[in-house]
Amino acid sequence: MSGGLPCLALDKDDVTKMLAASTHLGDSNVHFQMEQYVFKRRGDGVCLIDIKKTWEKLLLAARVIAAIENPADVCVISSRNFGQRSVLKFASHTGATAIAGRFTPGTFTNQIQAAFREPRLLVVTDPAADHQSIEESSYVNIPVIAFCNTNSPTKYVDIAIPCNINSSNSIGLMWWLLAREVKRMRGDISRITEWEIMPDLYFYREEKPEEEEEAQVIDVAPTQDAPAFNAAPAAATTVDNAFAAADAEISTMNAPQSTFPMKEQWTTDASNDWGADNNGGEWGNDTTGDTTWT
Repeated sequence: MSGGLPCLALDKDDVTKMLAASTHLGDSNVHFQMEQYVFKRRGDGVCLIDIKKTWEKLLLAARVIAAIENPADVCVISSRNFGQRSVLKFASHTGATAIAGRFTPGTFTNQIQAAFREPRLLVVTDPAADHQSIEESSYVNIPVIAFCNTNSPTKYVDIAIPCNINSSNSIGLMWWLLAREVKRMRGDISRITEWEIMPDLYFYREEKPEEEEEAQVIDVAPTQDAPAFNAAPAAATTVDNAFAAADAEISTMNAPQSTFPMKEQWTTDASNDWGADNNGGEWGNDTTGDTTWT
């Protein structure tokens, strides 16, 4: 796709970056549709990808992306962790729509759900991992651009860019090269000067446990009133005086007066006892009444 133009030719610095990122290293297995991109096979069985063909397909993909009038109509997808950072950076620099992480089934076919989209172009990181989005794009006639390894399936893929997708550095570098070529073809940046964005921003970075612990620790600056940790202990007399003052304060404290009324004092007064009888008789022994039965 370079057409023999010097401005579109493969640069020596780009070749050095691709070799350093192991972009030319394929897999030991080869898909029958990816045999045309294999340069040769090493002694250990690993296939070597032709970097010149990789560059030509990269230019073709960049021309297709630059031809889209609305950059938001380009949807870039990566369900793998190695490509999620690259996809987000590519979307921020080119204006595309990024889907990083799990792809919700029905995003391109189900109009009821809130995440429904109708992109004009789809760019995926791994055809095997992103097979759901590729399959749905075939239902609605969306062209697909994919980064493919030597053993990647190419079904429903319109433009396959041969490269190593098993390395995080290779994936980040390919997304960086694609974003740079898209911006150059759109006229946003010049081909004479270097792009100020470094490829390292597109690389997958895994946080180490030490970095996570450092992020959780909060640094608090000591104040002037706070006592020093290595200060000398206070004298024993000061502590004794403090306890003595506390005991004296407790002894002088009086109980507060209660606001509730006093309880009634129940006494054993015989005159008020209902069970007491002055006559000394039982309740049935009533001499005043009439005892005759009628």
